[in-house]
Amino acid sequence: MTLLTKYRGILHIFLSSILYFLFAYFLERTSFYFLTFLWFSLFGCFYILLKSEDFSFFNLAGIALIFRLIFLFATPNLSQDFYRFIWDGRMILEGLNPYLYLPEIFIEQNYYPIAEAKKLYAGMDTLNGSHYTNYPPLNQISFLLAALFSSKSIFGSIIVLRIQIILADIGILYFGKKILEHLKLPIKNIFWYILNPFIIIEMTGNLHFEPVMLFFLIFALYKLTQQKSMIAAILLGCSVSIKLIPLLFLPLFFQWFIPLYKKEKNDMIIWTGFKISPKKIIKLMVFYFIIIFVNIILFSPFYSSEFIANYSNSVGLWFGKFEFNASFYYIFREIGYLFRGFNEIAIIGKITSLITILFLAYITFFRKNIPFKNLISAMLFGLCFYYFTATTIHPWYIATPLILSVFTKYKFPIVWSLVLVFTYQAYSNEPWKENLWFVALEYVIVFSYLFYELRNKNYNNLMVS
Repeated sequence: MTLLTKYRGILHIFLSSILYFLFAYFLERTSFYFLTFLWFSLFGCFYILLKSEDFSFFNLAGIALIFRLIFLFATPNLSQDFYRFIWDGRMILEGLNPYLYLPEIFIEQNYYPIAEAKKLYAGMDTLNGSHYTNYPPLNQISFLLAALFSSKSIFGSIIVLRIQIILADIGILYFGKKILEHLKLPIKNIFWYILNPFIIIEMTGNLHFEPVMLFFLIFALYKLTQQKSMIAAILLGCSVSIKLIPLLFLPLFFQWFIPLYKKEKNDMIIWTGFKISPKKIIKLMVFYFIIIFVNIILFSPFYSSEFIANYSNSVGLWFGKFEFNASFYYIFREIGYLFRGFNEIAIIGKITSLITILFLAYITFFRKNIPFKNLISAMLFGLCFYYFTATTIHPWYIATPLILSVFTKYKFPIVWSLVLVFTYQAYSNEPWKENLWFVALEYVIVFSYLFYELRNKNYNNLMVS
């Protein structure tokens, strides 16, 4: 055994540390080719570390923490969203409702209600500053924590936000490991998420709060495995109050409380109805009521008639105005241009939303979603169907299908986490503009691997398990 072979694992840890350091402190978002080089190099090291037998579970956990701490004092360089996070938190600290005021109005009137208002507005850019905040209330509490500990320093606020995200990932590691043990899957599978460079860069590095949302979601799923559905409902409510995306999962819990009557023939499920009883219906309704009630409580301090209008309009932008890194939507858009001569996003967004609802209804009532592993698969494919038809898919959105895939046989979200780096080509242009060839390359790779997995005889039919 050569010295290089003997210490190969240590070498890759050292190399990854250098690459993360370069990414955190020396990368400009416009440097697409340098970004791509660092990204693919880190994924290569990540794969080697994960496949190595030299490291125990706790070794890998420590390595993942070290990689995150490299970013501790770095300013996010791939996203400007954190400026709005800090703005919202400081607004709450000053007793102002962030859902009722546009940052640009304050700046235009030369009125600065918070510390470093001009600097924060300049950092968030005019697009963000001209729209009402769309971050749910528990997420706003995270922003408030940053303001409480650092009300006059952007740098200090960044550190506080980052510590919250790191702690959330530690929680995901803990409860994710327990779910894997429950499913009798290798516990090291959790590192497809925890050690993934995409997660470390986009979440810890660029301060996207998906890990906090996912912490509550994974904690809730773990409680479901313990048959503690009421606690799970509280946690799911908290997850929704960080990011709204878990709302898509709510119909899929139907069979957890009201199982299918089923017949099995040639490995196919024949739908014959549900095992309905008053007790089961009440338990399901209480589960949904708790989720809704948790959000009513969390939203209530911010409630006003203006809040409802502002928040609805802000969320609606993702369905009727914004476009980024879409797949099937871009095809639908081109068809609209061909036949109508203009962008039909307002209509297409509504149609794709309706199609997503119908798909979720189908897998809710006509797919076997129990036992637990089937529920996770349903959540994965329900969410990905929405993403594949959505108008806007930012890179950090992929964190949710990635963590869900850890508990399944499907690995296409891991492939997606690798190739989504192509989305950053748009920022190498001034002003930013997507190159649809890169978008096409991303989705050709993702769909090719997805179809490979679905066709592989070692995988159960999607509609069965």
